[in-house]
Amino acid sequence: MSRAFPQVEMEPVYGFFHYVSHVVYGMWFRGEVIGLENLPADGAYLIAASHASLLDPPFVGSQLPKQVSFFARKTLWKPGLAAWWLDAVGTIPVDRDGGADVTAIKRVLGALKKNKVVILFPEGTRSPDGNLQTPKPGVGMLASRAQVPVVPVRLFGSYEAFGRSGKLIPGTPVSLVFGPALAPSDYDHATDPKDQRYQRAAERIMAKIAALEAPRITII
Repeated sequence: MSRAFPQVEMEPVYGFFHYVSHVVYGMWFRGEVIGLENLPADGAYLIAASHASLLDPPFVGSQLPKQVSFFARKTLWKPGLAAWWLDAVGTIPVDRDGGADVTAIKRVLGALKKNKVVILFPEGTRSPDGNLQTPKPGVGMLASRAQVPVVPVRLFGSYEAFGRSGKLIPGTPVSLVFGPALAPSDYDHATDPKDQRYQRAAERIMAKIAALEAPRITII
């Protein structure tokens, strides 16, 4: 894989938007990116990231040197350009209002079996105020069933750059901190009650995200 242009190894549409996202981040929202060395060198893994802005998915994805899969709610698949784009970049539709979405679960587990990477947002939706929210059990369920490493990621500044109720503010630095990968034994404990297994796994993953600290800015 080309380190300078990893997009050449990606599917064309995904590679194009990966490049665009990387350029947009570097030109208008560039902050610190810390911990990329924590990404597993090979094999399948999950990225579990904080979520306060629509900028989070493309900015996290743009830092990864390989094509990944994202989740998006099914209601976004409307006829026209939006549905085409979501399919073209390999987004996995999920029914957030219909309980356990078996089809989405199978697609995620299938992707991981092929040594791919999937990005999840444990909070389930964007934070209304920029603060971390209680995680949903879904990320714990997927991680526990797949038994793959989970890399916690926390974004700083994305809410200020484009919060849920705000406007886009170019020039706002957005920093990303990638924490050490969690092994399955770190988040999935055999001693957990069966009916609480996935929620507790999600809480352990979320705790690692919360523990990541914002980069220190050195003033010269």
